[in-house]
Amino acid sequence: MLKKPYVIINCAMTADGKIAFPDGKQLRISCEEDIKRMYELRNRCDAVLVGVNTVLYDDPKLTIKKKYVRNPKQPLRIVLDSKCRTPKNAQVLSKAAKTLIVTQKGNEKTFAKKHVEVIGCKTDEDGLINLEAILDILYRKKGIRKLLVEGGGTVIWNFLKKRMVDEVYTYIGPFIVGGKNTPTMAEGSGINSVDELIHLRIVDVKPLGPGVLIHYKPIVD
Repeated sequence: MLKKPYVIINCAMTADGKIAFPDGKQLRISCEEDIKRMYELRNRCDAVLVGVNTVLYDDPKLTIKKKYVRNPKQPLRIVLDSKCRTPKNAQVLSKAAKTLIVTQKGNEKTFAKKHVEVIGCKTDEDGLINLEAILDILYRKKGIRKLLVEGGGTVIWNFLKKRMVDEVYTYIGPFIVGGKNTPTMAEGSGINSVDELIHLRIVDVKPLGPGVLIHYKPIVD
């Protein structure tokens, strides 16, 4: 039986569902109130996870700022990186917290930093890190019980498609970006029929700054 952490997706998108500029570069969507909420949520989780494209485009640090959380507990930072492309100078490798790079077996490389670990994991039919395998490792071997997934679109889609999500928080900023190829919250292959729809139940909706925060839970068949 699969043992996995409790998985929470958190993201911010525009009113038209975009999460970045059309060229993929970072766009600040969250207001100050949502940023504080996000840091508080990180502080309640054992680990925060992103895909390597988020690292390459946004270079996040994935830590908790003391400005928003007093006496923060820095989560384990996890990067899904099947080809081990994480740059050695990426902020996610800073000494501020421990980091786990998950790559395809055979692609492991060494980072000369004691707080950075690289592990090999099997991949799925799309060449992405196999979520069942890595979630089992995180639960059984790393003691991760609550995992925060922050993107990007391909990673979020893969978690949703594989029905590995327990909660979703989406902050919607009140503006439009446009562009048919602009990155969205959930990308990947998408679905082909109504039977494949991923249904969510709205738990709560509340105004937050100039935007709105929607809290969902997936409907389990």
